[in-house]
Amino acid sequence: MSEATSDLMTLVAGIFCVLVLASVVGYILQKRLSPNGSNAAVENLNARIKAWWVMVILIGIAFTAGRIGVLILFGFCSFAALREFVTLINTRRADHWALAAAFFVVVPIQYFLLWAEQYGIFSIFIPVYAFLLMPIISVLRGDTERFLVRIAEVQWALMICVFCASHVPALLTLNIPGYEGRNVLLIAFLVIVVQLSDVLQYVWGKLFGRTKIAPRLSPSKTVEGFGGGVVSATLIGAGLWWITPFSPLQAGTLAFVITLMGFLGGLVMSAIKRDRGVKDWGNLIEGHGGLIDRLDSVVFSAPIFFHLTRYWWSL
Repeated sequence: MSEATSDLMTLVAGIFCVLVLASVVGYILQKRLSPNGSNAAVENLNARIKAWWVMVILIGIAFTAGRIGVLILFGFCSFAALREFVTLINTRRADHWALAAAFFVVVPIQYFLLWAEQYGIFSIFIPVYAFLLMPIISVLRGDTERFLVRIAEVQWALMICVFCASHVPALLTLNIPGYEGRNVLLIAFLVIVVQLSDVLQYVWGKLFGRTKIAPRLSPSKTVEGFGGGVVSATLIGAGLWWITPFSPLQAGTLAFVITLMGFLGGLVMSAIKRDRGVKDWGNLIEGHGGLIDRLDSVVFSAPIFFHLTRYWWSL
C-alpha cells in the first residue's frame, strides 16, 4: 500500500468516525430538545450533517475513481451550480445562445484543459476568452435592454461556479517536489478545513454568539461564532499538516487564509441572495438549500489555496 493511499484511508476513517459521532449527537439533540415539535437550530445542524454525509460519499467515490472521477464530479458540480445561479439572474430571450455556450461549451472546455494539464490557457480561458465571447453572442441578437447587467451577471456566474470551482480539481495538476501522487490529499485538506470552519462557526455562534457581525447580510453570523470557528478550523488545519507538503505552521497559516476567504465568500453570496430576495440558491439538498449554499465558501477559497500552494515552492 502506497503512503498516499494509507494516509487517505486514515483520513477517511477519521472523517467517518466524526460523522457517526455527529449523527448520534444530532439524533440525541433532536429527541431531547424537540420531542413534540421543531427546533430550528437542531434541524439546521442535522441538515448540515446529512449534507456532509452526501459530500463525503460523493468525494470518496470520486477519489476511488482517480483523477477522471474527481474531474467528472466537479464538472457536474460546476454545471449544477451554474444552473442554480442562472435561475436567479436577469436573462432575456437574446441571452439563450450565450447561456447555452456557457453550459455546453465553456464548462466542458474548462475541465478538458484541466484534464490536459494546460494551466496557461486554463487560468485565462474564462476571465479572458469566455468573458469576451458572452457579450458577443448576446449582442448579435440586437437586444440592448439592461444589456450590461445581463452580461455582467452571466460572467459573474461563470467566474464563481466554473472558474473558481474548477480550482479544486486543479490541485491535482500541481507538481510539488517530494509530494508526487498525493495531490488528492490537498483537495481533502481544502474541503475539510473550509467546511469544518462553516460548521464550527455555526456551533460557536449558537453557543456563545451575541454580537451580530453582518445583520443585513446573514443575521445568524456572529463575531463570537466567526472567531471561534476560524480559530478552531485553523488549529484543525495545523493538525492535518501530515496530509500536506507543509509544516504544521505553514498548514495552519494556509488554513487561516482559506477559512477567512470562505467566510467572506459566504457573505458575498448571501448579499446576492438578499439582492434577489431568496433564502437559498436552490433545493438540491433537502431542507438545506442548493449546491451553492454548501460550496460557496469552498469556491471562494479554492483559487487562493491553489495559487498559494503552487507558488509557495518558488519563494
